[in-house]
Amino acid sequence: MSENIVSLLGDKADSLLNHQCKTISKDLLHLPGPDFVDRIFAPSNRNQRVLNNLQWIHNTGRLAGTGYVSILPVDQGIEHSAGASFAKNPLYFDSENIVKLAIEGGCNSVASTFGVLASVSRKYAHKIPFLVKINHNELLTYPNQHKEILFGTVKDAYNLGAAAVGATVYFGSDDAAREIVEIAEAFALAHELGMATVLWCYLRNSAFNIKGDKDYHVSADLTGQANHLGTTIQADIIKQKLPENNGGFKALNTGSSSYGKLDERIYTELTTDHPIDLCRYQVANCYMGRAGLINSGGASGAHDFADAAFTAVVNKRAGGTGLISGRKAFQRPMAEGVKLLNTIQDVYLSKDITVA
Repeated sequence: MSENIVSLLGDKADSLLNHQCKTISKDLLHLPGPDFVDRIFAPSNRNQRVLNNLQWIHNTGRLAGTGYVSILPVDQGIEHSAGASFAKNPLYFDSENIVKLAIEGGCNSVASTFGVLASVSRKYAHKIPFLVKINHNELLTYPNQHKEILFGTVKDAYNLGAAAVGATVYFGSDDAAREIVEIAEAFALAHELGMATVLWCYLRNSAFNIKGDKDYHVSADLTGQANHLGTTIQADIIKQKLPENNGGFKALNTGSSSYGKLDERIYTELTTDHPIDLCRYQVANCYMGRAGLINSGGASGAHDFADAAFTAVVNKRAGGTGLISGRKAFQRPMAEGVKLLNTIQDVYLSKDITVA
């Protein structure tokens, strides 16, 4: 066991590293491994070019051949505004440095915008798998709104040499129906052209944040259902925030309100309040791991290395496929960003950290 990882976990180390999941058995999961593409995707409807690109992603970087992935996402220039994202480290206003960080950090893939990846595609698209984020929520419209819109076409991504395309759907929002249809069609074309697909399965509705109670945007039951919807439109990889609570469906079904459908066994048999068990429920909703679950790293803060280690350990022990961490890596000097990415990867490389 890496002493650094144990140290970063602090007083949570024992609970996280020795937890045994007694809700959904790991024996029911399709777990990451060197043969993941052959075992899971080869029997599917994915064509040979999609299999090639999935295998390329799995065989790149420090985690090559493990079945796990570490992805650097930098689309925050649009999603969070460029100034707010890069003021801490103006180096990353230059698109090339984003790709350099992913390569030097040993990532399986770099995820970014059409503009970023197109600007350096002839230099780097054959060196590291490009994941083109095709839609975004821009923050210049006043007042700010939350609607994901396309910034280019799937064919544009194909022509710049992308191995995969990614998109966000704001499940639960008043724009969700349009986004689901639009991205389902985009993913179908991406697969036809031979690219893998990654879906940011995010919840977005002010009603999910109940004042005086909890923010159910990160509840296991609601995010799990978002994952299930994302897998339904044939995302090969699901990106989701790590769950922090549970009971979103129950909270939204109080008083005279009626929302969704639930079964009490979600809370009594399929989950506990342990973070690994909550994340296991997310994995289960990705067709028991047939679509790999990658959890997001979240915002940068005072305890980035500890937070990154925590998220990686929870994801791996829950049966997830990896981490997609951006702001924690690029909002610091490049050498430190590389170190943070390597810290995440060390969790997945450790044979002592097993699936619970």
